[in-house]
Amino acid sequence: MLVCAGAILAYISPEEVDRVSTLPKIIDDHKFFAFFVLLFASQIVTIADLLVRRKRIEVISAVYFGVLIGVLLAYLMIQALTPIVKPPYQELAVMMSLLVLPYVCVSLLLQTKDDFRFVIPYVEFARDLKGGRPLIVDSSSLIDGRIADVVETQILESQLIVPDFVLAEVQDVADSNDKNRRIRGRRGLEVLATMQKSTHTDVRVHETNRKEFRSMAVDHKLVELAKQLRGGVVTNDFNLNKVASVQGIPVINLNDVANALRPRFIPGDRLRLRIIKEGEGTGQGVGYLDDGTMVVCEGASPQIGKEIDSIVSSVLQSSAGRMIFANPVHTAQGG
Repeated sequence: MLVCAGAILAYISPEEVDRVSTLPKIIDDHKFFAFFVLLFASQIVTIADLLVRRKRIEVISAVYFGVLIGVLLAYLMIQALTPIVKPPYQELAVMMSLLVLPYVCVSLLLQTKDDFRFVIPYVEFARDLKGGRPLIVDSSSLIDGRIADVVETQILESQLIVPDFVLAEVQDVADSNDKNRRIRGRRGLEVLATMQKSTHTDVRVHETNRKEFRSMAVDHKLVELAKQLRGGVVTNDFNLNKVASVQGIPVINLNDVANALRPRFIPGDRLRLRIIKEGEGTGQGVGYLDDGTMVVCEGASPQIGKEIDSIVSSVLQSSAGRMIFANPVHTAQGG
């Protein structure tokens, strides 16, 4: 504003007082009033910038390139029409071309801005984003809660995005009259707050302004947003998993992850084991599976060097690894 005020003041008060004024007569006669009018006119853009807080790079680029291409097309059309349109209508053709073509180009780009990338993708200078494509989190993952534990393992390096309509869905569940639904919804909000505090990955809430989303089901909204952001989906919803997979969207299903990480053996399973050495406990024998998992077999120390059949009694899983406890078949059956 100060720069504009200085420039306007220099414009209405030229230093060469002896020369004939080249200012418009209305400005030359009312300089004080003209100063404030011109200052206000120069600040309209600043006021509009302050009122429009959230700006989207694709909208700004669509308007900019729309005007640029429209003016270029108007210039080419004027050059083509100059030999045909004679002076009485030449100025009219120029004016209509400059008014119509830029508008058509801007409107076309604004309506199709989500279907292709017209400019270089937006670069975030505040910080470097980890990983590759972003992952969109649905409400079932938040309510389930296991995704927070997955984040803490630092296995996910991609940015996690929670759309605003997913957050609204979880909030509706948290405000439900049903006690069980209310507890689940509040758990989802707590899980989101926990992930946002985590330093292991970047979690943000994404605001969607596309009008097409209003008439869509939540699953279709997630798929369309994943297409728009060129990302994947994190869920434990079977139907969403199928819908996204059919349309070529990468899906991380928390249930599949849990199944992949579950122990190979559970209590009651039978396995054949070669006893290698004595264990720390009295009468214990120790053997190893093909993947290196230690198996402690009770009462198997006399069988060192032999293969025996055993039945799994318990499985101990920790960050240090997995350990299996078993009993020889004859002991388990006898007990």
